[in-house]
Amino acid sequence: MIDVTFFIEIIPQLLAGLPLTLKLAGTSLLFGFVLALVLALAQQGQHRLATWPIRTFVAVFRGTPLLVQIFLIYYGLGQFRPSLQALGLWGLFREPYWCAILALTLNTAAYGSEILRGAIKNVPRGLGEAAQALGMSRFLTLRLVVLPIAFRQAIPAYGNEIILMVKGTSLASIITLLEVTGIARNLISESYRAIEVFMAAGAIYLLLNFLIVRAIAILESRMTPYRSRG
Repeated sequence: MIDVTFFIEIIPQLLAGLPLTLKLAGTSLLFGFVLALVLALAQQGQHRLATWPIRTFVAVFRGTPLLVQIFLIYYGLGQFRPSLQALGLWGLFREPYWCAILALTLNTAAYGSEILRGAIKNVPRGLGEAAQALGMSRFLTLRLVVLPIAFRQAIPAYGNEIILMVKGTSLASIITLLEVTGIARNLISESYRAIEVFMAAGAIYLLLNFLIVRAIAILESRMTPYRSRG
């Protein structure tokens, strides 16, 4: 039998971890988007020396679980402590927060680069050729014609990636970070009431992702008004 009173009591405690959840998701998505865009643009050329390392990176991070990636970065980098200390990076990577950010960023960059690469490729070539025929440089054509159209096409798929990344932040609890899931695990160890705790945590994630879905739908509607009218 579910204890409704206990369920209501633990919600404020779980919400205390929401700022960290949002910080992990927001920071990794921001850095990941920038890296994904760079990787997607780099793959538009035909230079194998540039595309093969990127495709290998994408294959590795898309083909392995995020949990394994977090473990490898958090525990694996510790084996290179002398090298990291020599580079002045050990103070950064000994912190669980930055290890989680690195893992989440690389993971979302791998998925995001494929989303953006496909969106850029789907932009009709004639639009770019028309822009250049009007005297626009390649950079201006990319910035003013190709990328805006590609971003509009990528919104639905990238929206799914945002939702997956928000849920992926729950794995940061395994390296001692007290976001929503981390607090939930502590509450379970204290109360032994896993059902109520995980139901409350799940409700928070559900509400958060519902708000994200609505925000993405509004963004898509504003960026593609012709579809809304149709």
